[in-house]
Amino acid sequence: MTTLVTGSTGVRTARRLVVRGVVQGVGFRPHVLRLATSYGLGGSCRNDATCVVIEVEGPTERLDDFTRDLTRDAPPLARVHSLEVTEVDPAGATGFTITSSTTVAGARTLVPPDTAVCDDCLRELRDPGDRRHRHPFITCTGCGPRLTIIRDLPYDRPATTMADFPLCEACRREYDDPTDRRHHAQPIACHDCGPTLRLLDRSGTPLATGTEPVVRAVVAALRAGAVVAIKGIGGYHLACDATSCTAVTVLRERKQRPDQPFAVMVRDLATARTLVEVGDAAAVLTSPERPIVLLPQRRHPPVASCVAPGLDELGILLPYAPLHHLLFADLPDGSPGAPSALVMTSGNLSGEPLCYDDDDALTRLGGTPGALGVADLILTHDREIAVPCEDSVMAWHDGTVVPLRRSRGHAPLPVVLGDEPGVVLGAGAEVKNTVALSRDGLVFVSAHVGDLGTLQSRQAHDRAAAQLQRFHDRLPDLVVADLHPGYASRAWARETADALGVPLHEVQHHHAHLASLAAEHGRLTEPLLGVVFDGTGYGCDRTIWGGELLLGDGGLTATRLGHLGVVRVVGGDEGVRNPVRLAAVALLAAGVDLAGTLVDAALTDSERRSLPGLLRSGTGVVPTSSVGRLFDVVASVVGVRHRITYEAQAAVELEAVARRWRTAHGDDGITLALPVVLSATTGLPSLDPEPLLRDLVRAQRDGEPAGRLAWSFHRALASGAAELAASTATAAGVGTIGLTGGAFGNRVLLRLLGDQLTARGFEVLTHRLVPANDGGLALGQVAVGARWLAGTASPATRSGSTTCSTGRATGRTTDRATDRATDRPRTGS
Repeated sequence: MTTLVTGSTGVRTARRLVVRGVVQGVGFRPHVLRLATSYGLGGSCRNDATCVVIEVEGPTERLDDFTRDLTRDAPPLARVHSLEVTEVDPAGATGFTITSSTTVAGARTLVPPDTAVCDDCLRELRDPGDRRHRHPFITCTGCGPRLTIIRDLPYDRPATTMADFPLCEACRREYDDPTDRRHHAQPIACHDCGPTLRLLDRSGTPLATGTEPVVRAVVAALRAGAVVAIKGIGGYHLACDATSCTAVTVLRERKQRPDQPFAVMVRDLATARTLVEVGDAAAVLTSPERPIVLLPQRRHPPVASCVAPGLDELGILLPYAPLHHLLFADLPDGSPGAPSALVMTSGNLSGEPLCYDDDDALTRLGGTPGALGVADLILTHDREIAVPCEDSVMAWHDGTVVPLRRSRGHAPLPVVLGDEPGVVLGAGAEVKNTVALSRDGLVFVSAHVGDLGTLQSRQAHDRAAAQLQRFHDRLPDLVVADLHPGYASRAWARETADALGVPLHEVQHHHAHLASLAAEHGRLTEPLLGVVFDGTGYGCDRTIWGGELLLGDGGLTATRLGHLGVVRVVGGDEGVRNPVRLAAVALLAAGVDLAGTLVDAALTDSERRSLPGLLRSGTGVVPTSSVGRLFDVVASVVGVRHRITYEAQAAVELEAVARRWRTAHGDDGITLALPVVLSATTGLPSLDPEPLLRDLVRAQRDGEPAGRLAWSFHRALASGAAELAASTATAAGVGTIGLTGGAFGNRVLLRLLGDQLTARGFEVLTHRLVPANDGGLALGQVAVGARWLAGTASPATRSGSTTCSTGRATGRTTDRATDRATDRPRTGS
């Protein structure tokens, strides 16, 4: 290295800095330029396919300050994963410039997520003197669409859907000006050169074009009770007045969603505080990610009761696209904007993927001649959505965020896996599906895909996997799937592996859950006892699992060391949709006379006649260790929910009833027995639910209220699980216990069990990056697959082996009814 003495400025040196992470499309290069200029440094910076490369020189002291401030003061949307600094020879540069991007074959940088419009852009949006006043696509380097407009990498305008909108002269000057906030902001545009709003009726006939005519018409329609399909950043929403039960009921009927709660978008934080208890969750609501956040309802909130029937929480989100702010704001003539609270739900029918393509939205959300459309009007625009992306959903729990759906604002930020070699593609689960791809020690989990029960959803799954491979310019060395033989995701994985000529590795469902939790905490190579509670998962013994204690060791294997005792599923999916049937069979098996119970009162005559015979013969009755099914049984036994219309409805409502009781009465419950016994089937310790059910029926007959019983059940389950987990972990010499699986979306159970295990001296891990439910399963599949790939000597030795181990004994059945009953477990996972 050559040094130059430069008099009063001290020793002059030069460095090459390589910055990796989310550093493209977030204003990082303008940040570098401004910082270098402020310190009087010379040189240049550029994007390449994987990083930002900076060549900078000047006095050593200033260069040290520059290096320190480069990451400390990085733009808010940047995520710096690594900074490499190399001393080089000075070249005598006197000014600092941004140079053209370079590409390297096979190299890829990280794709940035979409974020909410920033405060600077909002000020301009509202300023009548600004040239972007009321521009519905206003953005800068600090905000706006990223993932959803990207067609390819590196992230430059020609590789985005904004390539269809050539910059006007004024926007070009901003784009080229290194001192401007919009320097190299790829999505920028204005009224003169940007996308245009259009309003269509449900048949596709244009009704209005341009910002003011469209906004005025949509506001009037929403105030009149209409349902409007609104094209947003990552897809279409269906919106209506959240204060009108008539409007909400119409939306429910058309969307075929009779009970499931709707998210509510509110004008501002002040409005949110009139609906829910916000508290410290304000920071999450107002974050650049702008997720839907589940928060406790206030008493008699000013929204229709049919928005979230039977629940004590509302899913609240704030406006995140400029168009949302325009809809809520007063119109230019001073008349009021849209109602201050709008239902804002995914633009689809229940069970279908999100609409994001204009023609598809017109077909599925509009109405063909003679058919009832979902939406009365369609608000669209001519900026293509390249990658669909649903809203993220978070729950606020004890001052922390519990992810329930990881999508807009978070996807596709990676989870750091480590130095695992190769490229692994995870096919994900059957419900709440995501797909995941690993490269260079990182795992990229897609945005939410959803339930794979329809052809459209399976096509969406295929697109998501293809987009991940295209963005990262990688084909997998290994494809990983769930063990379940009936999953559409598994069939897709096998076809994909065969087409690519790579191995297929199958990972048991609950093992993948545990690996997902371990991966996000960087604990894959350490022993970890997992309490894995969910609805359904195909077990190593070909029975349905769902209440498991698994010992994970090194990521490759998981040994079953305990489980919940038997709960019986009657009639497959139809039984799951009717918890009262499961409850009746559970009570009969526990020796309870149904007469006089709430369960008996809710049965039909046909069910009352047939269920005892089915239990005796075993026809269509499948034993399971599912905690989700136990929640269904208890919800029916205590009279909370006998029939469901959406996944896990009984469990969600039982949690709400328990939480209301706890809030009103404190820790006032009854003692329920949930003993640890030795399972006759597996030879493993298990929690026997039958004494608990007998206790619940006795208490219910004695007149105990449903709230007290619901709270007592949560306490009993947490206590029993804590006892079983603690003794198992101690025997195994493990000091860390992880809580994962869809049942831990239940924050009452999460807190009770976590507190008990912590009090016993264990370190407790819970999810913070990906959901505990099946939305995080793809991460776990990839993590296990990467470990397996790393430990395999050569491709010739690879086989499609499963990762199954069941401790001291394995109950194996060849009953084909078990396979049929678990072919497509659609609910409760």
